[in-house]
Amino acid sequence: MMSNDGVMEGAICASPNCGKAAKLRCPTCIKLHLSDSYFCSQECFKENWVLHKFIHLVKKEQSSGYNPWPDYKFTGTLRPAPQGIKRAVPVTIQRPDYALHPNGVSLEERSCKKESPKVLNDEEIEGMRTACRLAREVLDEAARICAPGVTTDEIDRVVHEACIQRECYPSPLGYYRFPKSVCTSVNEVICHGIPDLRPLENGDICNVDVTVFHRGFHGDLNETFLVGDRVDEQSRKLVAVTYECLQEAISIVRPGMKFRDIGNVIQKHAKAHGFSVVKTYCGHGINRLFHTAPNVPHYAKNKAAGLMKVGNTFTIEPMINAGSFNDEQWPDGWTAVTVGFLTFYCFYAVTYFPPLRPYFAALC
Repeated sequence: MMSNDGVMEGAICASPNCGKAAKLRCPTCIKLHLSDSYFCSQECFKENWVLHKFIHLVKKEQSSGYNPWPDYKFTGTLRPAPQGIKRAVPVTIQRPDYALHPNGVSLEERSCKKESPKVLNDEEIEGMRTACRLAREVLDEAARICAPGVTTDEIDRVVHEACIQRECYPSPLGYYRFPKSVCTSVNEVICHGIPDLRPLENGDICNVDVTVFHRGFHGDLNETFLVGDRVDEQSRKLVAVTYECLQEAISIVRPGMKFRDIGNVIQKHAKAHGFSVVKTYCGHGINRLFHTAPNVPHYAKNKAAGLMKVGNTFTIEPMINAGSFNDEQWPDGWTAVTVGFLTFYCFYAVTYFPPLRPYFAALC
């Protein structure tokens, strides 16, 4: 039975997409001293129970000292939580080569490692545009539920199901044994965060990185969300400046430009606002392969080779820190972390568009 004890004035129902004024609190959450667990009615609470119960599970795990790496010194306040199930993809959906490899290795990527950036023809560009459009639709589905109390595992479920509905394979799933269908990077996580049963908290920042594989092409984009209404001003500034860095990079994308120049404009803008640029992780070519040439660093004075050509397809992924550009990896082999972080990135296709301007196949 729900309780109306301690409901904050102005509290909103915790059910995703509800938005009504909250009148009741979950009694188990009261016992576990959990905040933000308010609901508008018994009915809304019952409908949300399958998702909401994971909040209790994670709190109990944390109370019991859940820590898979007791000797690891964390760089921030975020801690791992238990992971949910690995989701299945129907056999009718086309898979990339690594999904059929026992260790998730892309032999096609390895065979093309030393090749120049691929130039796509008009038909291939259309294939990329379709993949990116579908990826945008999937990311929009994730955006609708990114709110306090929602676990990143639930975001993974929504992304996975949205991919299947669009006859797409979720590209991260199984890639070098990555266990989930999307990357969710919270707070100090730079990239490649693994969805788990930790509920998002009011004041978190959460990046959702979606890539889909559709009819032979990958579409890759992400977006960073402010969770709730308590995100601090420093994080909000970081979001704004990172987005501006992306726009600065967009402004120079055209045939004949050097890939290395992208890093120059990004770092100049980030540094002007007191932020640093991550050097370990870069943008990359993308087409029929998830990751391929060119390499697109985001920091200044890099040595990336090559000029942009009509038909090149690649990502721009500025990762901007509030502190040092240094990073490290959690013992899970994926989660990259630093002290201060926010990222935006997107896929671009460089083609001519009258009067000789670059055309971008997708924007995040």
